[in-house]
Formats: sequence, C-alpha cells, structure tokens
Amino acid sequence: MAETKRDYYEVLGVSKTATDEELKKAYRKLAKQYHPDANPDNKEEAEAKFKELNEAYEVLSDKQKRSMYDQFGHSGPNGYNSDFSGFSGFDGFSGFSGFSGSDFDINDIFSSFFGGGSSRANRNGPVRGRDLRVRVEITFEEAAFGVVKEITVNREEQCDTCKGSGSKPGTSPETCKVCGGSGSVRVTQNTILGKMQSVRTCDNCGGTGKVIKEPCPDCKGRGSVKKQRKIKVSIPAGIDNGQIISLNGEGENGLRGGPSGNLYITVSVKKHPVFTRKGDSIFCDVHISFAEAALGAIINVPTLNGTEKYDLAEGTQTGSIFTLKGKGIKNVNGRGVGDLYFTTIVDVPKKLNTEQRELLKKFAEISGESFETGKKRKFF
Repeated sequence: MAETKRDYYEVLGVSKTATDEELKKAYRKLAKQYHPDANPDNKEEAEAKFKELNEAYEVLSDKQKRSMYDQFGHSGPNGYNSDFSGFSGFDGFSGFSGFSGSDFDINDIFSSFFGGGSSRANRNGPVRGRDLRVRVEITFEEAAFGVVKEITVNREEQCDTCKGSGSKPGTSPETCKVCGGSGSVRVTQNTILGKMQSVRTCDNCGGTGKVIKEPCPDCKGRGSVKKQRKIKVSIPAGIDNGQIISLNGEGENGLRGGPSGNLYITVSVKKHPVFTRKGDSIFCDVHISFAEAALGAIINVPTLNGTEKYDLAEGTQTGSIFTLKGKGIKNVNGRGVGDLYFTTIVDVPKKLNTEQRELLKKFAEISGESFETGKKRKFF
C-alpha cells in the first residue's frame, strides 16, 4: 500500500493562511535542520525529510501551484493532467533547477551554515524548461458542458538547425579549457586568517563547461528559438472560474536534455445574464404575475438546457425559493450534478384600467379589507 503524503502545510509547520515571508522563514529553518550534511549519523532519514520539505516549499511558494493544491490536494482534479509530479524542480540536495517559486538559492543557506561545504549543482547538466502560464476565457455554458479551445503559446523550443547544441551545423561545443568542463574554478585568496579557497562559476564558459566557437546562425548559440504554437485544450464540464488546467511538457524546452516545463491554463468564465453559480448549483430569478402568484400556475423556468415546466402553488409569495433537482452543473470531478434554485419575483402591475381597478376593489371588499384610495400620484 502506497504511503500517504503528508499535508504540505504540515510539512513546513505553517497555517494555510501563511504569507510568502512566513513560508520562506519556515523553510530556511527546517532546511538547515534536515540537510543531509548536518545529519551524518542519520543521513538516510534526513534525506527523505529534506526531499519532502523541498517538494512542499516548491508548491506552496508558487501562487498558481499553491492555489491548485489548495483546491485539489496532492492528486489534482480527476480528468486533468495536473498531478504535482510535473511540478518538481528538485535536483538532488544541492539546489533547485528551474525552480519558479523561489527567489533564493538553497546553496546560499548552507554555504554559510556549513562553511561552504555544500556542493553546487552541476551547471552543465540537464535543466528543466520554464513553466508557462496563460489565461483562457470561456462562456458560462462552455464551463457547464465542457469545450475544446485552441490557444496560442509563445515558447522557447529546440533549434531545428543545431538540434539544441548551439553550435553551427558540422561543429560541436568544445570542453572549456579553463575549468576542464567542470563549470567551476577554485580561487585562493589571502585574508587576515591566512589563505582561503573558494569555488566560483567559471567566467570563460558561464558554468556550462562548454565553449561554443562557432555559434548556430539561427539561435545565436542559445540552442533554442522562440516559436508560436497553437495547442488544443480540452476543458472539462463543470470547471469553475479561476481553476487551473495543467498540461505536462507543454512549457518551454529544457536545456541539455532536460525535460520541458509545464503549461498552466487559468480558466476565466464570463458572467451569465440569467444565472449565477455557487459550486455546482446555479441560481436565477423568475418573474410571475400577480394572478399567477395568487391562483397558482404552470410556469416556464429557464435552465441550461432550455425551459422547464413547474407547477407553482397558489399563494406564492415574492422571494420564495424553489428547487429543480439535477438541473445545475456537473461536478468537475464526476461527483454528480448540482441543482437549480429559482426565486419568484411577483410583478405588481403599475398601471390598471378601469375594469381592473373595479375588480380589485370588489376583491378587497369580499376579503373584508377597508381602505380608501387617493388621487393617482407618482411614487417619487
């Protein structure tokens, strides 16, 4: 039986309303505590906790990933390609490669804590592509019934000319002669404490370990080019305003064989002239005449599938609420269909002819009402 993942907020020891600063502070504290270098006698357990900590912070420090986690938990909504496996930018225990939700380097924490003993990520290794975010607008009905939309995405993709190498066809990148391909160089400095050694990024290759002598004419040595792509997105029935669809691998191209990033699509639902929505239920007002309210009537109630007949009881008051079961919106996770609630609004006639006035007076007399009518005057 698979082990159940702990709640990310619990992992970081913060509340669900924690601010970005509170998340960062909690992460820094726990990261120092559980880093494998700080736990040489219990390294295996520390590595597991450290990995869990990184995974939690990566999701909660990104606004859209955090919103998605708050809505759907670890698994994501059924029918989406939105599990959090695509979120991971975790790269061993030495840093975050392609981490979109952080504004600091994990190594900056441990370099001071362990005296520079933590190792840097291999800068010439694979790098995960950047995640992309777009917004798509749909109608109320499209949200209720589902729709396929075509969206346009501008993204970095592998250069077809050099196949991502960055070098002119027929040539290839050369190993950096300064760092020997490691991407870093060791520097010795004289200080008041004596000679101190440190490791820094190689200036000659920029930390990649490779030098491109003859850059590709199309991508200018970058290995990727900006392209515009049209992607068809299947939006499931029941999606609500502000919810997010994730398409794994549809983000920007990874570097040096790294995986592509993800594409996150935020859905914006237009307002409807008749219906409002709360969860899977929809609401509307239905206007009825004074006679229909008093005598009862078969009225037409608007639904998402046309009109529905409803037998209205006599004596219905304005503001009365009635329910049509199963006439709401399909649950996005496949858990049934919501209901439709309509509120009756009794329209009192503003102008009466002589016959109507006399009949109403007679009705009042029969009902035992006694009142006098004054001159006709406007409300204001």
